[in-house]
Amino acid sequence: MPRLTHDRTTWLAYAQLALWGFFLYGFGPVVPLLRDEQGTTAAVAGLHSTAIAVGALLGGALFAPVARRIGRGRAAWLGLAGVAVGVAGFGTLRPLPATLAAVVVIATFGMMVISGVNVVLTAHHGPAAPAALTEANAACAGMGILAPLVIGATVDAGLGWRPVLAVEVGLIALLALAALAFRVRLPATPPAHPVPAAASHVGEPAVSPARAGRANGGRLPRSYWIAWVLMAVTGSIEVCLSLWTADVLRSHAGLGAGAASAAVAAIVGGMFLGRLAGGRAALRYRPVPLLLAALAVSLTGFAVFWVAPVGWLAVTGLAVLGLGNALHYPLAISIALAVAGPAADKAAGWSSYSMGVGFGIAPVALGWVADGAGPHLAFLLLPGFIATAALLTLRLGRALHPHDLDRPDVRHAAVSPPAEAATSRTSI
Repeated sequence: MPRLTHDRTTWLAYAQLALWGFFLYGFGPVVPLLRDEQGTTAAVAGLHSTAIAVGALLGGALFAPVARRIGRGRAAWLGLAGVAVGVAGFGTLRPLPATLAAVVVIATFGMMVISGVNVVLTAHHGPAAPAALTEANAACAGMGILAPLVIGATVDAGLGWRPVLAVEVGLIALLALAALAFRVRLPATPPAHPVPAAASHVGEPAVSPARAGRANGGRLPRSYWIAWVLMAVTGSIEVCLSLWTADVLRSHAGLGAGAASAAVAAIVGGMFLGRLAGGRAALRYRPVPLLLAALAVSLTGFAVFWVAPVGWLAVTGLAVLGLGNALHYPLAISIALAVAGPAADKAAGWSSYSMGVGFGIAPVALGWVADGAGPHLAFLLLPGFIATAALLTLRLGRALHPHDLDRPDVRHAAVSPPAEAATSRTSI
């Protein structure tokens, strides 16, 4: 069984992703409140999710060239600095075009943070990468629990939702000072020795040297693109929940605006617990069966949430839903980066496009349906997303060529980007 080592590099990468999570999971509860301020419809308010999609596309395109030029570590820090600037603008600007533009800026640099953390942890931890990525996303969810609670408290206190944005900027500044004071550095250069194959851990996923060579030449394998679509679909589930759950709690479960915003933390709390446990599970079980089990848990939690006529039961369903959602993205991205082999930077950049598709289309579609049928009925789109994700996961399992897993030279091989896809060791 692979062993996951928690060094200072790992903890810093976790912290960087956690600060992105603080904004991301606070953003969802803010959208209905911003919609009330701006006097727009649900579909128009959903354009803020489209703005995230646009930023994801830009961030995905920028990451690989920026990482090659200044290094992965500095690219991640550039991403956090851009997030801070965008968050400051989002909190001070009021008109719809201005808030949309601010969200584009935030998402552009946020995708650079995500891509940087993903490739650094994948290269740093090799066969333990799925566990490291799961724990990083647990840190992301853990910080994300705080944001809806802060928003709910400040709204109930009559201060509005904007104080949470000042907290975000302050936390980014504190992390930068801590990293500078303790001189924490991220490795940006992979091992010089050739890697025979890539596998996330014992058993699956695995990529043969021939496939790794094709990825190194610029062509990502078919299994990567299946994982790419899977990330788009599971991203649709997560962003729809983030943006519109508070509306359902207000309209169907009878919660007030502040309580509904705070209750969104139940999803993130479930994700936090699920990722803590999932980090250990990812070291023991194959990603595909583990992902199918997670999707089943998500469907169960959704059913409880959707039928619940009272707040406490709906929140319980959201917590179970979060437990299932916890492993969707970490497992999908770990598979995608593993099968990409030496093209990890390129694969990480392209993965941002999958998030852009999920964030750009699904919430607007759900908002459009919600304007006509109400948010509760509109949420029936989510079981369709879950079923689609399950079918894609089964297809991905077949595309991974299980017969390769029996070869002794690939069962314990590490995931590592090539020298040409990396930059020199750089301070972060």
